[in-house]
Amino acid sequence: MLIGVPKEMKDQEGRVGIAPAGVHELVDAGHTVVIESGAGEGSGISDRDFERRGARMARSAAEAWGAAMVMKVKEPLPQEYEYLRPGLILFTYVHLAAARELTRILLKAKTVTIAYETVQLPDGELPLLTPMSEVAGRMAIQEGAFYLKKTAGGKGTLLGGVTGVAPANVVILGGGVVGTNAAKVATGMGAQVTVLERNPRRMAYLDDVLHGRVMAVMSNPVTLEQSVAYSDLLIGAVLIAGARAPRLVTEAMVRTMKPGSVIVDVAVDQGGCIETTEPTSHTHPVVVKHDVVHYGVTNMPGALPRTSTYALTNATIRYALDIAGKGWKRAALDDPALAHGVNTADGYLTHPAVAAAHELPYTPLEKLLR
Repeated sequence: MLIGVPKEMKDQEGRVGIAPAGVHELVDAGHTVVIESGAGEGSGISDRDFERRGARMARSAAEAWGAAMVMKVKEPLPQEYEYLRPGLILFTYVHLAAARELTRILLKAKTVTIAYETVQLPDGELPLLTPMSEVAGRMAIQEGAFYLKKTAGGKGTLLGGVTGVAPANVVILGGGVVGTNAAKVATGMGAQVTVLERNPRRMAYLDDVLHGRVMAVMSNPVTLEQSVAYSDLLIGAVLIAGARAPRLVTEAMVRTMKPGSVIVDVAVDQGGCIETTEPTSHTHPVVVKHDVVHYGVTNMPGALPRTSTYALTNATIRYALDIAGKGWKRAALDDPALAHGVNTADGYLTHPAVAAAHELPYTPLEKLLR
């Protein structure tokens, strides 16, 4: 199969859809990989690095998009819509539950969209989302600590405090991969950390792996309201696979936060779990509402592209090999986890959570695989 990797176009997105090791595996399996020249520069990967592993460099985005399967990191932007077409396999993050217009475009183009974020194992794990969730969770605390500085618009609080001065209160909504990694970094920096979670087993796990250094609290309307009010740094880390994130924190709750507090809503890709969050970019990462600093960058790991690109390739390559070797239909039939990743195909919407988010007709994928 011919596999194309275009350069990412999102604001300050330094990641690339594949690392040289992934190219090597695909070429070794008999496939052809075409990469847009300069696509790896943000991750410190030169064209020569790719060529040494068997890739062919393309002089234009159109050439890379002309492949049978396109591997990317982020969703297509409007300037890339012209490349979408029937039969094209698009393998990337798309977050369609929060993107009605893109959903409509992909359906109209009859593109086969396999979303990294909805590939799901039987136990509920999201293997292609996990590596970026690890990055985003750890990064959320770093960014939050930065914006707590008075010079960055915050209240001027040091996350870990100092002798005789209390540390900051970090509240994390959700104890999944993002929340766990955020808690690890926050406790390591000396903050007072509270994680709100609804799954008792996950709460026990957090208590175990973090050695009792976090307060794992059952999430309900009362504890949520109280925790938001006393937080200095609030991390939104709630995820429902494929679906729009639930709006747990209302604008009224945000109003109760102390001036100069900071919100980092990692769920912003899926619409955000905090009502006042709005999508931002690395160029303009924050907005201030009700005297609270809101960080809503939709491609957080793009700021750490070298780590992120290699971590992502480690996760995606086995699925890319299956799709390229078998075709997307056979690969989906053979692997239910990959089948969960198919969001659109041949003009049909094949993921129930995305269909529900936009109140659009849902077609079970099985009907298209017969």
